[in-house]
Amino acid sequence: QVQLVESGGGLVQPGGSLRLSCAASGNIDKINYMGWYRQAPGKERELVAFMTSQGVTFHQNSVKGRFTISGDSAKKMVYLQMNSLKPDDTAVYYCNADDAFRIKGVYWGQGTQVTVSS
Repeated sequence: QVQLVESGGGLVQPGGSLRLSCAASGNIDKINYMGWYRQAPGKERELVAFMTSQGVTFHQNSVKGRFTISGDSAKKMVYLQMNSLKPDDTAVYYCNADDAFRIKGVYWGQGTQVTVSS
């Protein structure tokens, strides 16, 4: 089994920045995909960004140029640097991981709340 623990959420003003972190533990040797999803109230969970062990990265159009995913493939950690935050970015952010390159991986964290408000 794989456990994912997120940290770094909080309350920030519009235009501000936050950095989310996700640490994987357990049977992590085969993890080859890690990413971030988010879910706003009343909306479906959506993909924000991901990266693979081969160095492929993806960012959703609405966050391109503002968010950057990075990570340490050996330590199985992934980060999401979020700049120029907008109220529409308010959501619970979930770390996601997989061992078969599936975009919607089988492992999920518990989520961390990000609130963008003045």
